[in-house]
Amino acid sequence: MSTLLPARTAGLIRRAAPPALLPAVPGLLMALAVAAAAFGLREVPGLGIFSPLILAILLGMVWRNLVGTPAAARPGLALAMRPLLRTAIVLLGLQLTIGQVLAIGGPGLGVVAGSLAATLLLTLWLGRLLKVSPELTALIAAGSSICGASAVIAVNSVTGAEDEDVAYAIACVTLFGTLCLFLYPLLPAVLPLSPTGYGVWIGSSVHEVAQVVAAGFQQGQAAGETATIAKLARVMLLAPVVLTLGWVTVRRRADESGTPRRTGFPLPWFVVGFLAMIALNSVISLDEGVRSLFSQATAFLLTVALAAMGLETSLRRMHGKGLRPLLLAATAWLFIGGFSLTLVLVLL
Repeated sequence: MSTLLPARTAGLIRRAAPPALLPAVPGLLMALAVAAAAFGLREVPGLGIFSPLILAILLGMVWRNLVGTPAAARPGLALAMRPLLRTAIVLLGLQLTIGQVLAIGGPGLGVVAGSLAATLLLTLWLGRLLKVSPELTALIAAGSSICGASAVIAVNSVTGAEDEDVAYAIACVTLFGTLCLFLYPLLPAVLPLSPTGYGVWIGSSVHEVAQVVAAGFQQGQAAGETATIAKLARVMLLAPVVLTLGWVTVRRRADESGTPRRTGFPLPWFVVGFLAMIALNSVISLDEGVRSLFSQATAFLLTVALAAMGLETSLRRMHGKGLRPLLLAATAWLFIGGFSLTLVLVLL
């Protein structure tokens, strides 16, 4: 895969890397090449509705399962899936402010928070009922209730699921989020939804940010802006959900191993950083150019991390997960759509 980059460029990267990082160079080059291809694919007509994150993991999986990922790439892919990914989650906080969240008002926040909490709890309960693994259940629950692929990979940082679990969860939220693009804009014609109500509904129920924007603005400027703000409110709730699922995972594994339970919450550094960036962005007015630069850096790092994950994902092992996780994700999708719509009709 490194042949996708000029040989001279690859050589410069190897010479510039600190000695301790030299083993990571091949894997990083592969992930970077896949990420670059994902950004390029977004320019193809019809593919712009998919985020580069989704395209990157798909491209990585295609390469892994058709060509294979060499063992020499493993250290670099691990670096991309852990430190780089967690840095991206920290930077994600710079896209949010407390003021944005408050802009949709108390009823709107009630719809967002209520839909998220209800969907998360239902999915976790139903996952146990369907005997889906706890790790995969947590990923599907987070991706369905919060923000799609970004939530899946953030939660995986504390649950430590298999790469195939991550890929399966992302495939599910991509599938059902894409269906929203075609189905949800048809419903205002038959439902009593104002532009504000439609926007809050889209923002509180559709999985990916890009999908929210695409579905929201199909009903006009006001609906699109409201949908985006409601979605940002959901993203801000990523931190408490990550902490909660991390705590649940630690307690469950302690019970399974027979070791004493730890007291308190595990507090990953990247969650603290995420909250700190939200606070910073809320009190300091960043220049629009600086804000755009951080936004692009966040998207780039997340895409590289997803490319690395795809390069480590076996379709054969994914197939072994069966259809029960797909049923779980479908139920979560139908529930959050119906539950949030009910709250919108009652509260707005």
